[in-house]
Amino acid sequence: MMQFAEQFPDFEIVSMPSTLLSWSHFIEILPLKTLEAKLYYLDEAKRGLVSVEKLREMIKRKAFERKEIANTQISSASPIPTGIFKDPYLFDVLGIKDEYIEEDVEEAILREIEKFILEFGKGFTFVERQKRMIIDGRDYKLDLLFYNRYLKRLVAVELKYGRFEAANMGQMRLYLGWLEKYERCEGENAPIGLILCSETGREEIELLKLDRDGILVAEYWANLPPKAEFEQKIHAILAETRERMTRRNLLLPGDED
Repeated sequence: MMQFAEQFPDFEIVSMPSTLLSWSHFIEILPLKTLEAKLYYLDEAKRGLVSVEKLREMIKRKAFERKEIANTQISSASPIPTGIFKDPYLFDVLGIKDEYIEEDVEEAILREIEKFILEFGKGFTFVERQKRMIIDGRDYKLDLLFYNRYLKRLVAVELKYGRFEAANMGQMRLYLGWLEKYERCEGENAPIGLILCSETGREEIELLKLDRDGILVAEYWANLPPKAEFEQKIHAILAETRERMTRRNLLLPGDED
């Protein structure tokens, strides 16, 4: 209780969570290093009314750090709100075998849709698989289509086994343009896209500035490494992306253009 009083001197910050969460929730959050991380998990627990066990699992799986990694892709010119996506996504809960193809990942997501949405984030609702689009007489198919009720917008998801390629960008732009023209309903915001790859090149993605077109790229890991290795990898990626973001913010006005 003394730690709680020291870490949250302004009780207004936690007055609402305290009415929805148990003392055991706060016990899980107190050891975290930064106030930003504490408030993130409090908000996630409050919005989702998650159990102490699920909160503990979110912390163990570094949900805050993975959200921060994804946020470093998003510039002030992007229509994508921060705090929506993660990078990487952890698909160990889907039971994907060691040797797999894109279709296997898609099948696993649909088979374990509840677990996937828990990993994906709050507010996401599954809409359609293999969304068909006819453009200039040619058939195109988007892997997965979701809707986010908090964002009030469609979210297109493309799965790619292997490293991200620049051609993936053009494909997603095409899909978002079609969804904007034919699927966007009155009162909704413009669709955004997520390209999930088993490997990404972070500098390449930064140079392409995909976030300005409403596109974010993230890795997915089919298998979770051992705890120590997992924590080391996540912290290394976060440190690298924060350094990259710092360099980007040091650019003079207009340099990003």
